[in-house]
Amino acid sequence: MITTSYIAYERGSDLGPKTHAINPATGTVLEPGFAAPSPEEVQQAITHATSAFSIYRNTTSAARAAFLRAIAEEINADVDAIAARGQLETGLPEARLRGETARTVGQLRMFADMLDAGTWLDARIEEAMPDRQPLPKPDIRSMLRPLGPVAVFCASNFPLAFSVAGGDTASALAAGCPVIAKAHSSHPGVAAIAAAAIVRAALRCEMPAGVFSLLYGSGMEVGMQLVKHPAIKAVGFTGSFKGGKALMDAAAARPEPIPVYAEMSSINPVIMLPAILDEKSPQLAEAFLQSLTLGVGQFCTNPGLLFVVNHNGQAFVEALTTSLRNAAPGVMLNASICQAYADATELVAGEPGIKRYLSDASVTHGQGLPQVFVIEAKNYLGSTKLTHEMFGPASLIVIGSEEEITQAMGELEGQLTGSIHGTSSDFHTYHSLIHLLEQRVGRLVFNGFPTGVEVCHSMVHGGPYPSTSDGRSTSVGTMAVNRFTRPVAWQNCPQELLPQELRNGNPLAIPRMLNGVISIL
Repeated sequence: MITTSYIAYERGSDLGPKTHAINPATGTVLEPGFAAPSPEEVQQAITHATSAFSIYRNTTSAARAAFLRAIAEEINADVDAIAARGQLETGLPEARLRGETARTVGQLRMFADMLDAGTWLDARIEEAMPDRQPLPKPDIRSMLRPLGPVAVFCASNFPLAFSVAGGDTASALAAGCPVIAKAHSSHPGVAAIAAAAIVRAALRCEMPAGVFSLLYGSGMEVGMQLVKHPAIKAVGFTGSFKGGKALMDAAAARPEPIPVYAEMSSINPVIMLPAILDEKSPQLAEAFLQSLTLGVGQFCTNPGLLFVVNHNGQAFVEALTTSLRNAAPGVMLNASICQAYADATELVAGEPGIKRYLSDASVTHGQGLPQVFVIEAKNYLGSTKLTHEMFGPASLIVIGSEEEITQAMGELEGQLTGSIHGTSSDFHTYHSLIHLLEQRVGRLVFNGFPTGVEVCHSMVHGGPYPSTSDGRSTSVGTMAVNRFTRPVAWQNCPQELLPQELRNGNPLAIPRMLNGVISIL
């Protein structure tokens, strides 16, 4: 049996190269096979998306909200199938897959609610002043409008929430942009289930053919054809730095460069300050280990680096390593990630001054072993091998003075998150570290750990390069819609030609800025 791509509402051919998902826990090849589309079929998907955009961009916010809610309903109806297939393809437990399905459904509904509220449009009206001297003032009205067809590259570590029907797709569809999703090779079966749900919802809501397509195949072939095509106007990506940078370079080299919103790599530094370590080292050590090993460390917000400031850290390290000995290994998402984790941890283990602590558990096929490394700041500073991501349940602890940690923070690249633990007196004494951390991250966490990204309107899941390609954006929360829009202004436009959102009388009753003041008039 062969499964094929969705080219708008039709299925592609089964003549292209076939790939199979592999059970990471056993190495078993899973059926069915998934056929890559031909270059002509990729072009067909792009042509359909381009045609759909001329219609979909002008649908009402209410119609798009209904579409997103229909997708949520269809996906929720398939939760049992998602959980069953997802366990085979990813090694993730059933509870995680059901929870991720709920998160995916929730964020689709959140974007629908955003569309209903209307605030996302940033509608602004400056009324004309024809009698103004020395020059009359024109009537100028502006709001956000969709960019065009968007290519979405699915993530390996989130088969739902950052994949076919994930945040990139939800925010692009909310903005009025058709989506062509590129399935990840690790979980093509889950991708097929999610894609079928979107297509059913699109048909229910009478959306134009081409509002959504799903393509299998390689990133270098299918993916690059998408990114280089002039009809594609933006890209969403979650994955490795190497993959994201390749897409960025290809998009920048186009005759018309386009934005690539890539979430790439992050080690998410955590800072422990002295007074709080004196108060609760054992509790902090246990909480840190739980964060580190959650999901076998395969979250983009995994705490991969911990700084201990002006404290010997002995009690913390002892408590952590004691608990670590009993930490269970877990199946990693695929063989490539498992091997990369092993290579990265061995590289760190070979550095001068490193102390390595491992779980006592034995590992079986495809599993990652929890471990931590400890080093003094004087040996950490200037190292080029200790600042790379170890994607898995491993972290590096650096112990040093305020001056040394300040220097280390200054050398750190952009990160998704930064966490700092301290008492009120700690925060007062080391306030300069807080300001420095803010400049390196997209989200500051106080007295907590970064794993667990709340899906809400104010969340920022992005950060300075290279954690993301554009630190002004987020891939989680309703601000994500801004990535796939651009502002457009209408000057002295007749009322009947204006979008309803900008007409006199505010027929949609949305919040707008009127002559510099927020109003619903």
